[in-house]
Amino acid sequence: MHVFIAGGTGVLGQRMVPQLVARGHQVTATTRSTARLGELERLGADGVVMDGLDAASVGEAVGRARPDVIVHQMTAISRKADLKHMDRWFATTMRLRTEGTDHLLAAAQATGVPDFVAQSYSSWNGIREGGWVKTEEDPFDPVTGTTAEPVMAALRYLEAAVMRAGGTVLRYGWLYGPGATDELLELARKRMFPLVGRGTGYNSWVHVDDAATATVLAIEQRAKGVFNVVDDEPAPASAWLPALAGAAGEDARSECRSGSRVSSRGRWWPE
Repeated sequence: MHVFIAGGTGVLGQRMVPQLVARGHQVTATTRSTARLGELERLGADGVVMDGLDAASVGEAVGRARPDVIVHQMTAISRKADLKHMDRWFATTMRLRTEGTDHLLAAAQATGVPDFVAQSYSSWNGIREGGWVKTEEDPFDPVTGTTAEPVMAALRYLEAAVMRAGGTVLRYGWLYGPGATDELLELARKRMFPLVGRGTGYNSWVHVDDAATATVLAIEQRAKGVFNVVDDEPAPASAWLPALAGAAGEDARSECRSGSRVSSRGRWWPE
């Protein structure tokens, strides 16, 4: 197949390209920077510069490639994490999940691309009703009145648009692995990671390589619908945050164990 990855230099894009190439697929992958074209070529892809927020740029890139499937992996998450102001931290990513999704779907329709796969998220954002185990049928928590509210609204927009187009949505858990947790380690190292209440809120995780493999399988099997892509065992913050702090350093580990940095305003965190 000819696979078009929008966001090829992202954490997941970089793990997907080699897997697809190894399985015999042709890959066209996009970047916003000319300087990163060589990186994509070294991974085995045809690199293309594309602005996901520019409809003309997206239309031209897809029109030239004429792929069999478009994979929407576009994000723009700053390496400087801002957990207190998620709306600011994810500002450009929210636009890529709304405007960028519309541009890619329009280009797919104009070019006759039959399949579309998009990145979504399901680590801590399940509806706070019923049990804590959630399926693909369970909606997101709107987290009304928090800085995460517009972030969740953008995800709902993306999923609805992709489903209307007959595409596939992959709800990845919180990514970990090479390049995926650097900003979290930095927060833990600086003793700035908020621990809410007793840390009983659960998160679902997935390694970047597992997420990439699941995406490759969804492409090859032409899967349709919404799928949660997470590790088998979710974990409460009281378990994974000390482990993260331990990776960041002993001072951060002690801070997490003491519980001295308890946030009473982090309502976006499930508990």
